[in-house]
Amino acid sequence: MQKLQGIAVSPGVAIGEALVMDNEGFRIPRRFVTRDTVEDELERLEGAIAAASREIERNCEAVSQELGEQYGAIFKAHLQMLQDSRLRSELEEMIRQRHYSPEYAVSRTLRRYAQVFGRLESSYLAERANDIFDIEKRLLRHLLGRRREGISHLSSAVLVLAHNLTPSETANLDRRFVRGFVTEIGGPGGHTAIVAEALEIPAVVGTGPFLTEVSGGDQVIIDGDKGLVILQPDEETVARYRHEAEEIRSMAVRLESLRDLPAETADGVRLQLLGNIEFPYEVDHCIDRGADGVGLYRTEFLYLGSETEPTEEVHYQAYSQVVRAMGDKPVTIRTFDLGADKVPHLPEPEDERNPFLGLRSIRLALRNLPLFRTQLRAALRASALGNVRIMFPLVSTLLELRQAKMVLADVMEDLEEHGIAFRRDLHIGMMVEVPAAVMMIEHFVEEVDFVSIGTNDLIQYTLAVDRSNRDVVGLYNPADPSILKLITMTIEAANRKPIPVNLCGQMSGSPMYTMLLLGMGLRRFSVTPSAIPEIKNVCRHVTIEQCQAVAARVRSLENARDINSYLKEELKRRVPVLGQ
Repeated sequence: MQKLQGIAVSPGVAIGEALVMDNEGFRIPRRFVTRDTVEDELERLEGAIAAASREIERNCEAVSQELGEQYGAIFKAHLQMLQDSRLRSELEEMIRQRHYSPEYAVSRTLRRYAQVFGRLESSYLAERANDIFDIEKRLLRHLLGRRREGISHLSSAVLVLAHNLTPSETANLDRRFVRGFVTEIGGPGGHTAIVAEALEIPAVVGTGPFLTEVSGGDQVIIDGDKGLVILQPDEETVARYRHEAEEIRSMAVRLESLRDLPAETADGVRLQLLGNIEFPYEVDHCIDRGADGVGLYRTEFLYLGSETEPTEEVHYQAYSQVVRAMGDKPVTIRTFDLGADKVPHLPEPEDERNPFLGLRSIRLALRNLPLFRTQLRAALRASALGNVRIMFPLVSTLLELRQAKMVLADVMEDLEEHGIAFRRDLHIGMMVEVPAAVMMIEHFVEEVDFVSIGTNDLIQYTLAVDRSNRDVVGLYNPADPSILKLITMTIEAANRKPIPVNLCGQMSGSPMYTMLLLGMGLRRFSVTPSAIPEIKNVCRHVTIEQCQAVAARVRSLENARDINSYLKEELKRRVPVLGQ
């Protein structure tokens, strides 16, 4: 058994078989074979070894001729390892006696060999682990052939283990079969984390390298609450986590009783609990949890899930599905929040060294007006069906906001000329997620109908922390006093106007921060649907006066560590069941 500590980004516990994704996208489809197929499986293994041997011999000959015998010797060493009698007998024993599939036997055995080499003090010998991984890939290529399966073509429940998941891979995850996932890199607030919450599955990121120590089919536990990953757990650990998973399910059932109760504090102050959604089907999750509307409808999946630009009709169908389901409740559609490097059908940026500071979000939209207008037309058409609001992301200057509003007004005129129905009085808002927007918030609130604080990016840009970089992700902290001051400035400016102010970052879905945010004057929370019952439970246990006292105490503290400790203790004191 081996434990890995990462960063918890989506809560819950998952126990199951590993699907290990390497750079070539290999998946081990079966762990065991039936007794009557053992001889056939051994024959398949022999065929794969023979094919891999011929391949290595060809490479050895070609490299020796081109570069010399000393370079060809690398492949001779590979051939020697592949044809080693001890390895062959070990693989045969696994298939014959344990009924392992050849794929699983190869992966399990060669990765164990690689671990031995990797632990050696000699750097030369340690590097031979890479040679073993190369042999493993060759054999798997020949064993799997056309039966190699991608992450979007699953047929059984798995836990996905990967170095990283690209936005398009996460957008295409099959939610019927993916029960949880782990990545070696990444941090809170990244696209992988957001999709995990959308799928309502446990997820841990930023564990550091570990994929060489696990094989597809191995049993794994993902603890999305503690950020813990357990490889090949013992029976006692599995039993303990099964009990914990059952307790989580029981808690969820108890919280279901809050569904039809209003989101209000113990002293009767009415609040709005809205849902953050990534995909249209999540509107059902919002309804099931008693959401007051959709506070953030991310639209990036439309671009990430396809190699071609989504048409206006594709946009419209996605939006109308959500708007119709929500009836007269608000649905806030955020225009696409992607970098130019993440949109498959756009040309690669020529000099995008830092995508977080590059051509993305509203900047990208204003640089690609046909793309922008297509989305706005669809959103406006959907507004005729219900209470739609449009929100622009990553606004940092008044000029950007005014340009976006001009494009929207132009699209409205175009629809009007063609007699296409839309809602003229729909509300227009902006995300507050860069310090520049907060510094100019008094001016911005004069030009929008509402604002929504996006803490994921606000933390990243204020603290100069790349939230996907595990080396600095420890500095990414919502409770940093500078972040709290920026949030307070935004809430107070919006309340003075007054216009509605919402908070839609991951911070809003953490019960630990609920009392603090209420004490700071926030009355609208936009969270993942699964978090709505927990946040509602906290709200119904506290008064505004108590929350204001919490906020006052936090203002006297100087660092995030002390603030987090204090907030955890207050949560335990006021809402003991959730604070445990």
